[in-house]
Amino acid sequence: MWAKAHRSFLEETMNRNLFDISGRVALVTGAGRGIGRALAQGLLEAGATVVLNDINADRLAATREELEAGTGGKVLAELFDVTEPGAVARGVAAVEATAGPIDILVNNAGMQHRQPLMEFPDEMWEKLLKTNLTSAFLVGREVARRMAPRGHGKIVNICSLQSERVRPGIAAYSATKGGVKLLTQGMCADLGPYGVQVNGIGPGYFETDLTAPLVADPEFNAWIRSKTPLGRWGKVEDLVGALLFLSSAASDFVSGQVLYVDGGMLAVL
Repeated sequence: MWAKAHRSFLEETMNRNLFDISGRVALVTGAGRGIGRALAQGLLEAGATVVLNDINADRLAATREELEAGTGGKVLAELFDVTEPGAVARGVAAVEATAGPIDILVNNAGMQHRQPLMEFPDEMWEKLLKTNLTSAFLVGREVARRMAPRGHGKIVNICSLQSERVRPGIAAYSATKGGVKLLTQGMCADLGPYGVQVNGIGPGYFETDLTAPLVADPEFNAWIRSKTPLGRWGKVEDLVGALLFLSSAASDFVSGQVLYVDGGMLAVL
């Protein structure tokens, strides 16, 4: 009897395809390059309609053309500043007017600046705070205001290994990413009753434009490889599986979590 019921459950699960996001509308901030671009491509290849956001018009247009040509998917673009409340409200309204209701939000916009704490300039602290943390709050709040009445939605905030661990020279960055982790948990608490799941992805050390100086540093490169059980830097494509899980019905009872994709580094540090 148990075996029959188990088979029925497995057959139903396979028929439902828990990871299917075809036809969903996804907004990805900071999608012009790096991790954001890779996540947008992953969503496109999984069948979603993707709206790219970036603050750089040329980069946004080029990425849209490249992804559309490369995937054959439906790629839209919306240029707005994710750190300005008015621009966010107008931008999200424009996205829904053009693409339809947003089912998936990926808060990816971010930046890095490495400098010792005692030399860290005030203006760069403010810029990091606005770009990495305030943007996730503003865009998340605006999209949530639309998801909540509909009774469903997926918000994925891009956190970091530095949401948990620090090293010299990145105190400000770590503070913002720690904030994104707790913002994720707070959003989970507020939005769960409306059927909206909010989770985070915490990348470890990945090869991107932002980390190019670190990859090129032989000593630091060797340190990363020695401290990562899988023995390598991450490739941006390594993040797509985690995003598809957190964007689909497979994660309908998962909220307030940060899924670290770090090659095992957090486990051994």
